[in-house]
Amino acid sequence: MPDQSEAVRQRDEARPAKEWARILAEYREPDPIRSSFELAVTLGPFLILWCLAWWSMSVSYWLTFTLSVCNAAFLLRLFAIQHDCGHGAFFQSRTVSDWLGRVIGVLTLTPYDVWRRSHSIHHSSSGNLGRRGMGDIQTITVMEYRQLNPLNRLIYRLYRNPVVLFCLGPGYLFFIQNRVPLGLMGNARFWVSAMCTNAAIFVWVALVLYFGGLVPILLIFLPSTLLAATAGVWLFYVQHQFETTHWDADEDWQLHESALKGSSHYVLPPVLQWLSANIGVHHVHHLYSRIPFYRLPEVLRDHAELAESNRMTIRQSLHSVRLHLWDEESRRLVSFAQAKAL
Repeated sequence: MPDQSEAVRQRDEARPAKEWARILAEYREPDPIRSSFELAVTLGPFLILWCLAWWSMSVSYWLTFTLSVCNAAFLLRLFAIQHDCGHGAFFQSRTVSDWLGRVIGVLTLTPYDVWRRSHSIHHSSSGNLGRRGMGDIQTITVMEYRQLNPLNRLIYRLYRNPVVLFCLGPGYLFFIQNRVPLGLMGNARFWVSAMCTNAAIFVWVALVLYFGGLVPILLIFLPSTLLAATAGVWLFYVQHQFETTHWDADEDWQLHESALKGSSHYVLPPVLQWLSANIGVHHVHHLYSRIPFYRLPEVLRDHAELAESNRMTIRQSLHSVRLHLWDEESRRLVSFAQAKAL
């Protein structure tokens, strides 16, 4: 008797990428009770750890710092909830989702409406060589790199350096770039989003300074925010920057094909998967972004091919840091050294 699971896997492999969008639509409905629970078990510990860290300043600054580092994990998860709000995947009510996203945006230093728009552009253009530059990691082709002058080559190499991407970049993105609606400057709505978020951030930071001075800023706010930002940038990087990712010229680009082949399945230990709100199941998310994060594992259980597609372990993801250029001939992301040898 043939193996039924193998038959299911072969059937799934035969499905075109576009058909997955229809299949995955059945997972799109959020459960308001489950969503409320996920919010409670994320926001609650975040606030408790903030209070404990504040209290611990009278005991030990090292304890304060340690608690703030732990709290970065819950801040990262709050950003993931904000992310689902932006996709309309957290609550059925768009109004409730949007206002929750705006409130969380004050904690994550992210103007919600600006981010939602730029992230929407990312979803609608990911893997399209003709529409790069909004909400993605800057990536150029081998041919484009060869055509750059020495100065611009140096600038690109510096940009793709891990120190810049993962040490300097997160702080710049969340503390500086997010203060203005970069790329959307011509729309008053996005200026309102950015400035209102900035004002709310200013108020709560001012309150922290007034009641606690500079110490809670240095030992609670900055460590948790910077660490969460760094983890977020890393996750975003490995979601699309891997050797067998998918890029096409504008005339050949297809949305669902790019979603399936150009997004990774980042396999994390259960604790890290929970703290990152299953965002590692990124290929499924790009195929159907309205699926709540807590239903993504359900998709993998039901569809064997998606569970195996573009799997990337933590060890394998470290290799992606050395990949910098898209080679249109081999259809691979390659390193500067590999590009030189081509």
